Amino acid sequence: MMETKVGSARPGDGSAVTAASPREEPATQATSAQPGDGSSTIEAIEGPVWVAWREGSLTRAKELEALALWVGSSDIQENDKVLATAVRRHLDAARQAAKVDPLVPHKRFRIFRNGPLIERARGNLDAAEAHLLTLAPDDYILGQMPSLLNHVQVHLLRTDARRQEFERIAQKLGIKDPDHPLLQKENEPSLDDKKAIVKDERRKIINIVRAASSAGLREHIRLRSFRNVVVITAALMLLLAIGVAVTGLLRPTLIPLCFTPEEAGVATVVCPTAQSEPFVPIGGQPQPDVPMGDIDNVVEQTAKPLDLTVVELVGLTAAAIATAAAIRRIKGSSERYGLPVALAALKLPTGAITAFLGLLLMRGQFVPGLSALDTSAQILAWALVFGYAQQLFTRLVDQQGQTVLDNVRGADRPQTAPSPS
Repeated sequence: MMETKVGSARPGDGSAVTAASPREEPATQATSAQPGDGSSTIEAIEGPVWVAWREGSLTRAKELEALALWVGSSDIQENDKVLATAVRRHLDAARQAAKVDPLVPHKRFRIFRNGPLIERARGNLDAAEAHLLTLAPDDYILGQMPSLLNHVQVHLLRTDARRQEFERIAQKLGIKDPDHPLLQKENEPSLDDKKAIVKDERRKIINIVRAASSAGLREHIRLRSFRNVVVITAALMLLLAIGVAVTGLLRPTLIPLCFTPEEAGVATVVCPTAQSEPFVPIGGQPQPDVPMGDIDNVVEQTAKPLDLTVVELVGLTAAAIATAAAIRRIKGSSERYGLPVALAALKLPTGAITAFLGLLLMRGQFVPGLSALDTSAQILAWALVFGYAQQLFTRLVDQQGQTVLDNVRGADRPQTAPSPS
């Protein structure tokens, strides 16, 4: 998702947008500087760090720090020093998140911190940017208006009153956007008039931009929440598949996936990895050279510990093929939450479970005409079919995941529920 506004990449989106050129290019030295103190030198950028969003956070924090120094080099009023100090505090907090500083207070067993750290970094960078817009001169905000308009239109809905107000201000400044025609040259306000408009509307501009940033953060929170649900579901399905396989290893006859086809009074027990010799079920008509046998006893002798494991492996293989085929529909994402990977991982254990459950339904004669498979190869073939059939269930999850990604990329994208087809 590309966001064009003050500063560069937002944590987690992989984009990089260059801010307006400052009056003086700040030197990169080892001397620190505070926003608003008139100094023109800043420290080197921290890092490198091993996570992409942290690199983006450190880079953007340093860019905003340089912008704060440039703003502070002008005539800053006494009461603006509070905002200059707040900018420094917010940038320090963003750097702490990017460098994964220890928790305050310390938590011994806090392992999964990535989500809170991203929110801390992004929220503080957005707050610092809002303060900088408050401190920046009118001509700087005027130059940033096209970028700010794009930022507002990406994250706020068309029906949002704040977006409509921002578009009205942009229209007064003669800025073209997709919803409004460009003003005629003779009607375009002069530079002084534009600065006067920015001065009058400054508070609205800053507040609406801050609201759009908050909406963007909430979009990422929803994306991370959905990703977590998919990951947890995939983990539970994996544990369930492992439990079924372990049950088969320990108790092969507890859930036997064996079938007993009969022909001319002679039966055969067929399991996924073995099959019995022909026999006449007890109570049937005896036949020469064909032993009598109890079906339950023959099933107990024929069922093997690896039956369920083999069925699940075949189903998992079929699900892997379905996952590979589904890659052609994946558009990819610049978000750092790995939702497409989580959706692909969900298909594998689901395929193993659907293969097991499908054969269990067939053994229970739930499907008329398919209650007695003749060979082990047929059993495994149907396991393959049922494993691939997981796509019927996970496809809806894929569609919902794509909808969530589209909503993060922009509020203007259609937010429709996934169709059942």
